[in-house]
Amino acid sequence: MNNLKKYLSLKSERTKNIVKHIGWSSFYKIASVLINFLLVPLTINYLDKESYGIWLTLSSFISWFSFFDIGLGNGLRNKFTEAKAKGKYKLAKIYISNAYYTISAIAIGLITIFVIINNFVNWSALFNTNSSLRHDLQILMPLIITFFGIQLVLKLITTIYTADQQHSAQGKIDFFTKLISIIAIWLLLKTSESSLLLFGIIFSFLPVLILFIFNIIAFTGRYKAYKPDLGLWKRKYVSDIMNVGFNFFIIQIAVIILFTTDNLIITKLFGPAEVVPYTIAYKYYTLIIMAYSIIIAPYWSSFSDAYAKREYNWIKKSVQNIQRIWLVIPFLLGIMLLISNWFFKLWVGDTVKISYTLSISMIVYVLFMTYQMIYVQFINGIGKIKLQLIISIISILINIPLSIFLSKFMKLGLSGVILATSFSLLISVILWPIQYKKLINGTARGIWNK
Repeated sequence: MNNLKKYLSLKSERTKNIVKHIGWSSFYKIASVLINFLLVPLTINYLDKESYGIWLTLSSFISWFSFFDIGLGNGLRNKFTEAKAKGKYKLAKIYISNAYYTISAIAIGLITIFVIINNFVNWSALFNTNSSLRHDLQILMPLIITFFGIQLVLKLITTIYTADQQHSAQGKIDFFTKLISIIAIWLLLKTSESSLLLFGIIFSFLPVLILFIFNIIAFTGRYKAYKPDLGLWKRKYVSDIMNVGFNFFIIQIAVIILFTTDNLIITKLFGPAEVVPYTIAYKYYTLIIMAYSIIIAPYWSSFSDAYAKREYNWIKKSVQNIQRIWLVIPFLLGIMLLISNWFFKLWVGDTVKISYTLSISMIVYVLFMTYQMIYVQFINGIGKIKLQLIISIISILINIPLSIFLSKFMKLGLSGVILATSFSLLISVILWPIQYKKLINGTARGIWNK
């Protein structure tokens, strides 16, 4: 009887913890979104429209390099959760130590290689922009990569918080980064003339500063017992993480290519200025994805914990709750479409025009994206991602040529780019519910169970 009470109490505590962090995540996310909406017009005022388009494209380009963690972040997330669920705390520290020092070595290598090749790349030609910016871009690019390499290491702290089911930590970090960013852009507007170089340096450094502070706080407080120790580094444990993480690594590359090539395609086909209306529409409609992510993101590590403890009924009930929440999304998107023209004018004035066709295309993308997210949290949480790996590779192979075909040859313009991404997601929308049912019912075989 006591064991039953303990079991029910554990399930109740997990659910209460999720609800608590959804609340905090909602607060941080809403605040971040509000700041971000204010940040866009301020940035456009500081940078001209073309420079802002370059910055958006540049940010997308740099984000491609996040796959250089070779899946260690997601691998650590699953292995740390599993080790803690089984009471193996020393092993959890070993996994953290191996992840930190391995990614540090990768970051140093990445920075070194990029600094060397920077001398041989004409960035202004690559980004299809004015040649007068070549000097600034030549200085800016290695600095951004250096800050990004440091960030690659420091952001592991968000993985640890999330794996420990402290799900709102990522939102807190994002909030403080956005808050300091808007203060920084306000000061730039007051004290300096428009400069892509200065803007890029400041906005690349700020995330590093915030993450550094959070690392210090974590490893001198809550996670003091897990502070990385170089003496615990062993290839065997890197391999343990990589056995889980390598497939995540390939999927991560595919996802980055799938979701960040849009700005580069638009820049090359239509010019950097056209990235701005696309990004404005994207930011507006993907508010739904942000809100939805706040609700379902905590479930990844909670599913890992529950699956390790064989609490399948809790998993089924949780997935059913997420499915019910998704049914609200089409109605919310309909309302957003009705008020879109008014909202865009209020937000950015008459400087940017968003077509009705682009809005509809964004809605299709959001519907597909949110639906497949219902099931991918569970699939990722238990590490059965071989099928996801295959589908991700297929998606990136068809996305870029389909984007060019729809936008250029079918004359769909910016809408064709996001519709191509939506079509790439359609495969996931069909397959992930099937895999979930097979896994949770114990009938998954072959590729469905790998």
